[in-house]
Amino acid sequence: MTAVVTARGAWREGDPAGHRRFLDVGALDLELGGHLPDVRIAYETWGTFTGDNAVLIQHALSGDSHVVGPEGDGHPTAGWWSDIVGPGGAIDTDRWFVVCTNVLGGCQGSTGPSSLASNGRAWGSRWPATTIRDQVAAEVPLADALGVRRWAAVIGGSMGGMRALEWAVGHPGRVERVVVLAAAAEASADQVGLCRIQVDAVRADPFWHDGDYAAHGVTPDTGLGIGRRIAHLSYRTAHEVDTRFGRTVQGSLDPLRGGRFAVESYLDHAAEGLVARFDAGSYVALNLAMNSHEIGRGRGGTAAALAAVTARATVVGVDTDRLYPLHQQRDLAAALGVDLDVVTSERGHDGFLVEVPQVGAILRRALSSG
Repeated sequence: MTAVVTARGAWREGDPAGHRRFLDVGALDLELGGHLPDVRIAYETWGTFTGDNAVLIQHALSGDSHVVGPEGDGHPTAGWWSDIVGPGGAIDTDRWFVVCTNVLGGCQGSTGPSSLASNGRAWGSRWPATTIRDQVAAEVPLADALGVRRWAAVIGGSMGGMRALEWAVGHPGRVERVVVLAAAAEASADQVGLCRIQVDAVRADPFWHDGDYAAHGVTPDTGLGIGRRIAHLSYRTAHEVDTRFGRTVQGSLDPLRGGRFAVESYLDHAAEGLVARFDAGSYVALNLAMNSHEIGRGRGGTAAALAAVTARATVVGVDTDRLYPLHQQRDLAAALGVDLDVVTSERGHDGFLVEVPQVGAILRRALSSG
């Protein structure tokens, strides 16, 4: 197929697929009243399906379906949990059939704002409001197509933890175990505020064009970069940043005379990395979806919704997480009637991604339960 340029960072038809597969799941009626006529979900799998050994892994905001494997051949980054998933790993692909999707609204193969609509133009400003529930609703046909009647486990961190919890609440008969890392039952005011500032940064970019930047041949890189800088600080801890960088100067030029502090260079690098591989429209759509997260909405409240969970639950928090603070996981664990697993880390929210020995031990135990 001929490649069609839509938005920087977005996977396009004609690009190398890598390990990705694709399923056209058809039309999707959305929770807030919108409608998507043709939805495609990108996904990857590892291991062999034996009928009862399927594990669904859910990625965080800026992740994708590439949980494990090298960068290249269409994948903009190496696998984001390569030290967790694989033969002999905590999620052992010699035992488990592992599936990971690219989320609805994403930009690495699944239908999102940068995808082409029926008129051959990117959805852009016409992209409807989507929620965490919609993201899970788009994955149900994939499970059906793969022959997965019941997931042995659904595992996710951050935004992925919201989706894992939604699977356990919305489809209790289809989830045997659920593992929620660094997430909560609903987005707090603080989290909503942080997400909204990032969305506003993107929308304030003069190249945003109400989301129709692809039609103008531009991308709102400055706004997306600012959003990423805000997010990246929230993923780490003040202590780590202060200890690592202090007031160190980057290069030889004094910041008082036009130079940069080392921490500014660090954040610039984080922004540049995301801008090169991620679509601004997806960044906006997914942040707004996270703000919509409220597991008890329309279900009689949080306690009633969580009472519907029949899966064996594991709830994991990071002791230094300032984005999804530990009290949220403590409350979630209590509501689910389980003990809270705590990861000790200097890395804050990112601890669920980088503290491999601790997280791996928890996942091994969770997968061996029952």
